Amino acid sequence: MKRSATGVLVPTVFEGISVEAFLPEPLPPVPPLDTDQLNDLEVTAALAVGRLDSVSTLLPDANLFIYSFVRREAVLSSQIEGTRSSISDLLLFELDAPPGVPIDDVREVSNHVEALDFAMAAIRRGSEIDADLLCQAHGILLDSTRGSDKEPGKLRDKLNWINGRHPADAEYVPPPPENVRRCMEDLCAFINADGGPHALVRAGMAHAQFETVHPFLDGNGRVGRLLISLILSNAGVLTEPLLYLSLYMKQNRSTYYYLLNEVRHQGEWEAWLRFFLEGVRSTAEVAVDMAQRLASLIAHDRGRIQSILSYNAAVQAVHHSLSQRPIHSIRGLAEMSGLSWPTAASAVERLVELGVAREITGRRRGRLYSYDKYIEILNEGAEPL
Repeated sequence: MKRSATGVLVPTVFEGISVEAFLPEPLPPVPPLDTDQLNDLEVTAALAVGRLDSVSTLLPDANLFIYSFVRREAVLSSQIEGTRSSISDLLLFELDAPPGVPIDDVREVSNHVEALDFAMAAIRRGSEIDADLLCQAHGILLDSTRGSDKEPGKLRDKLNWINGRHPADAEYVPPPPENVRRCMEDLCAFINADGGPHALVRAGMAHAQFETVHPFLDGNGRVGRLLISLILSNAGVLTEPLLYLSLYMKQNRSTYYYLLNEVRHQGEWEAWLRFFLEGVRSTAEVAVDMAQRLASLIAHDRGRIQSILSYNAAVQAVHHSLSQRPIHSIRGLAEMSGLSWPTAASAVERLVELGVAREITGRRRGRLYSYDKYIEILNEGAEPL
């Protein structure tokens, strides 16, 4: 049985003009999904995610990769919304050093990291994914940045729309504000329900529904992408939040928006989920490869240090600290490694001589050092648009 639109157009008024907004039906869809179309992709995507999850448990220092991957996703997700920050800009900002782009751009990226950390901590404490949790994460995302005047942390009480100067000529008009709370309650009930589809399918459906509801005046895209990580972590599919689809969505923007509209107006859930699951598979495979290459780089450089320096423990300690924070000051590296400032400074200079680290300020005081090859791998695909 072919599905039709997954919602209805309802009349509403904006600035005295009558317009139609889209009110989605609650999930799951009726008739049910044609799982035969999705089985193979669901299996391959789940296997790829399983391999990614094993990376976080098998690596000698999983926190190293979690720290880096979270920041990579924050950069990519914010780039989709128009910022031009790079990973290096974010790392400099976190050191209170001037980044190479407007400070507001980098603050948005930093807020994304904080919002994900906050939401993940809440889930680990046993919180459900509900509208209040998403509102709190939204409030952190928009704090002191563009959109800070768009009611951060609150479900919208005004009509919004996508593309166009007015909802009357917009590409898409989400539900009227009086329906937003109920739509979000329905969505969160679907997310938290026992049974139902595999968590990957559930995450794909929930992301599309969230974007359809568009519950905030600004920042919906970032919260919607963050929601995917929360669902997979909450379901136990991922031990750590390492799967991020922003690069896939960035590279396939037109298809992404087209398929979301096909879900709304034609009920094409299967087409959307094939796209989503393919993104999960390819993204997980890229993440596994990146983690393995980062681990290989660190092991290779550690071996060079041991062979050339006859195992200088201080240089090894500073190299390990630089692997955890690939741009840092001597003072910061000294604190991380437990070394004195002079010992850490001498060790950093040895890493510069070996070509492992590079001084990036050109100053005599307040110098910062970069693990360039590490950042090059991390930055693949994360260059500003």
